Amino acid sequence: MARVLEFLGDTVIRQNHVGDWGTQFGMLMAYLQENPITSDELSDLENFYRAAKQRFDESEEFADRARGLVVKLQAGDPECLALWTRFRDISLSHCQAIYELLNVKLTMSDVMGESAYNDDLINVVNDLKAKGLLVESNGAQCVFLDEFKNADGDPLPVIIVKADGGYLYATTDLAAVRYRSGKLKADRALYFVDQRQALHFQQVFEVARLAGFVTHPMEMEHMGFGTMNGADGRPFKTRDGGTVKLIDLLNEAKERAYALVKEKNPELAEADLRNIAKVVGIGAVKYADLSKHRTSDYSFNFDLMLNFEGNTAPYLLYAYTRVAGVFRKLGKDFSEVEGHIVLEAAHEHELAAKLAQFGEVLNNVSDKGTPHILCTYLYDVAGLFSSFYENCPILTAQTPAQMQSRLRLAALTGRTLKQGLELLGLETLERM
Repeated sequence: MARVLEFLGDTVIRQNHVGDWGTQFGMLMAYLQENPITSDELSDLENFYRAAKQRFDESEEFADRARGLVVKLQAGDPECLALWTRFRDISLSHCQAIYELLNVKLTMSDVMGESAYNDDLINVVNDLKAKGLLVESNGAQCVFLDEFKNADGDPLPVIIVKADGGYLYATTDLAAVRYRSGKLKADRALYFVDQRQALHFQQVFEVARLAGFVTHPMEMEHMGFGTMNGADGRPFKTRDGGTVKLIDLLNEAKERAYALVKEKNPELAEADLRNIAKVVGIGAVKYADLSKHRTSDYSFNFDLMLNFEGNTAPYLLYAYTRVAGVFRKLGKDFSEVEGHIVLEAAHEHELAAKLAQFGEVLNNVSDKGTPHILCTYLYDVAGLFSSFYENCPILTAQTPAQMQSRLRLAALTGRTLKQGLELLGLETLERM
């Protein structure tokens, strides 16, 4: 979405709202106090976190100590802040490595996590009080909105401060709304978060409007997405019931793509095989996700993702290489073809009509936040080019003018496929 909006001329500010604050850090700090380890050992933060979580669940004394450290952290205790920074940097470095593997345009400077708003939370609370919006309920400070009711018809509370004085996601999200409107001057804020958080965002957006936190006119849109499931239709798990790590999925995708490419092209050099495998493997996983409607749940299936037939990344990447192959034979670039496009055959008309829809499709994606529309479009372009290629000879056309016309049409197809795939965050290959 960020790439499409930028391509259409918008200024896009990426805000990576990571969960870098709260109880989990108290847990990690308390566990580190009990188990002093080196930075190298700490680099395996996942296992360290799992052990800390187990300790937190089993020991009330440990849990109390962890909560106490969170309070100290929130109060700006130097020792706690130093430990927190260490944990955060390690965690974000792992994220950054995956962003780069995924060819995602996120950098460390785009991180604007929960911690960034910590100092403003008390102001959020005071401003809600001043507006007369806060109500005490069972010791907690809440906002009640008439339009959100439970099954009994009672208004649902938006909890701003818990009974123990702690803040919740709603508090941080309200501070973030105010920052995005007041400081960033955003015209449109798109929230890409799990579809199951729909009610939370409806409530937060409404409270933000009532409180006057949206000072610069700003549309707020929750772009919810579904879950990636296993073959059983339930959220994806490993065989032993654990969470599947994204990095493991991506590495497996590259290895599977490598086996496929090597089988088809055993004569290719190892470096070329590895590069093609990376582009195909990573592209296959990304495209499988983006080609479904954003809100849909779907079952993860390597065999379908890596298939060279159907609406898949390998099929589209191969379609692009067919176009590139025509120009490679000529020793020319797409931009080096002269002459005019003159549409004669039905296959030429159909392909040209589809290519002319590119701008309309991108505007549609931009309005609705639905990249699958672009995927379907590129799949249609690839299919129409295949029919055109088989029925309308290019290099053996009847006249030089007809050859130039068809080359121009092929070049426009190649540029459209390449640009479209790039907007989806997929790399292209000149040969496969």
